[in-house]
Formats: sequence, structure tokens, C-alpha cells
Amino acid sequence: MEMEAGSTSGSGGGASSSRPFSPMRSRALYKFTQQNLPAWKPVLTPGCVIMTFLLMGIVSIPVGLFCLRASESVVEIAQRYDIDCIPKPYRSNKVAYIRDSSISKNCTLKIKVMNHMKAPIFIYYELDNYYQNHRRYVKSKNDKQLRHGLAYKDTGSCKPVESSHGLPIVPCGLIAWSLFNDSYNFVRETVGMKVNRKNISWKSDREHKFGKNVYPFNFQNGTLIGGGKLDPKIPLNEQEDLIVWMRAAALPKFRKLYGVIEEDLEADEIITVYITNNYNTYSFGGKKRLVLTTSSWLGGKNHFLGIAYIITGSSCILTSILFALIHGKNPRPQGDAAYLSWNRKNSAS
Repeated sequence: MEMEAGSTSGSGGGASSSRPFSPMRSRALYKFTQQNLPAWKPVLTPGCVIMTFLLMGIVSIPVGLFCLRASESVVEIAQRYDIDCIPKPYRSNKVAYIRDSSISKNCTLKIKVMNHMKAPIFIYYELDNYYQNHRRYVKSKNDKQLRHGLAYKDTGSCKPVESSHGLPIVPCGLIAWSLFNDSYNFVRETVGMKVNRKNISWKSDREHKFGKNVYPFNFQNGTLIGGGKLDPKIPLNEQEDLIVWMRAAALPKFRKLYGVIEEDLEADEIITVYITNNYNTYSFGGKKRLVLTTSSWLGGKNHFLGIAYIITGSSCILTSILFALIHGKNPRPQGDAAYLSWNRKNSAS
């Protein structure tokens, strides 16, 4: 029988003859496929649980304090201007004021810098009570048209702003149609401040989502006029105001980047902002704010992460102390590990 087995394996080729049958290998493979291999099954003793909670608390609290300090180092100025920018005779009817094109929408805002702000200083506009996450609003756009322009003419998803004079509007949809169109000019003493408005959008959006050969040739040219206008001579991938606005916000209160100031601002300095108050938030009770802020390694000013770490760490330490007191007052005798199910199996085998 051995000769037959050897001759058969030899006639089958060198590959099969070089790997003889191994009962040990087959048994190990069986245990692996049937999930019978031994596993680490720790027994959570009271001391182990107490130490685990204590270590989690000791680690979490310093991390939370570190995050909170980084958030506190951010200098932020947020000032609402939608009410102050309305002349007093028109404050009883704000909607009529904003819709009347014959009235000047220019206003001046004074901002006092309380603490030194190190460049770069980010300029945001903040809108409140504005639901960009509404289902019909979010769906009212066409990503393929943003990329390919008139080469893609199916704009049914853009209703009710989809076509003008028999041609698809580029870009179509409610999101683009309601483009934010307030503008800000900053003056330091008597010298205008340069605001960098390049690279304020996501690089992936500029390179992959908005076409470099797509031009807004008929945007806001119909009877239904919404927010801002676009330069028909500039392709969509360079219209960064639009790109920033088209990334819809998830919450009714949100900020969008307007530009970056690349020079420091000193404490107690007064900055004059000349605002063109065009955007209509009055018809739905919205609010507008201008925000100047620095950043840290953690991002903007947000205490949530630090507070969450501190609360979690404190809860873990209190839990460990509570468990230690209970275990010290009413200790439970530890059971014999030999009676555990997996130990019984091993001893039986």
C-alpha cells in the first residue's frame, strides 16, 4: 500500500509529492475552521474592573484639559448685523426693505478686537434658522451638470429652478439659486485690509465635482431671481463662493468660510467693516452674523470635546471609587476558575 501511494504521488508531479499528508496539519485546520482553537477568556475580577475604570479616568481628564486649553486659545469675534444694517425707518417692514432694489444696502460695522489675533484669521458668515438640510432643498441640484455642463441636459432634479428660455440653467437648482451674496470690506484705520478668497473651498470639490469648462452663462437671467450672481466668464471650478455654498449644512445654524486675513490684529484695535446687506433672511426670521476667528491644532473654538473627555474621565474615577467601596464593604468570594465551561472541556479532553 505504501508503494502504491508513493507511486501515485510521484506520477502526479513534483508539487504534490513535496507536500505529504500531515494528520497534525489537518487537525489544526479543522480546529481553525470550526472555531475550536483556544481563545483568551479573561475573568474580570473586581480589582481588574476597578483599575480599568481608574486608568480610563486618569487618562481622559488630562486629555480633556489639553483639548479645553487648545479651544480657549482660539480668539473669536462674532457680531450680528442683520438688524443694525437696516435703516430705522424700514425696521417695521424689513422684508420690503430688502426687496426694494432702489434702496442702498450698504452699512458700516465697527468691530473691536479684544485680544491679539494671530494670522491666519478666518472670516465666516453665520446664518441661523436656515434649513439647508431640507430634503427638497438638498435634492434640488444636479452633480453631473456641475461637472459636465450642457453636455448633461437632464435637470429634472433641479425643480423648480431648472431651465430658462428653453435651456437648462447652469448651475440649476435651489441651492445655487439661493447663493449667499452679502459682501464685506475690511479697513484698518484708513488702510484697506486684503482678504484672501482663494482656496476657501475643498480641493476635492474644485478638482472633481465642478467642471473647469462649465460656465454659468445663463445663471440668474430668468424671471425668478434668487441670491448672488456668478461671473459668466469664469468656470465653475473657480467660483469658490458657489462651491462653499453648495456644500449644504446639516444644522439650521451654520458657518461658511468667506475669506482669510493674512495679517495679525492687535488687542483693542478697531476694525471697520463695510457691508453690503443683500441677502434676504428677514422673510423667514433668519439671523446673520460676521465671525472673525483664529484656529488651533484642534480647529476652531469648540469646548465640547474637552468637556466630554473631562466628564467621561470624572465618571470613570467616581465609578472606580464606588466599586472599590462596595467591594471593600461587601466582598464577594471569587469562584473557582476550574468550574468554568471552557476549563471543564479542557479537563475532560
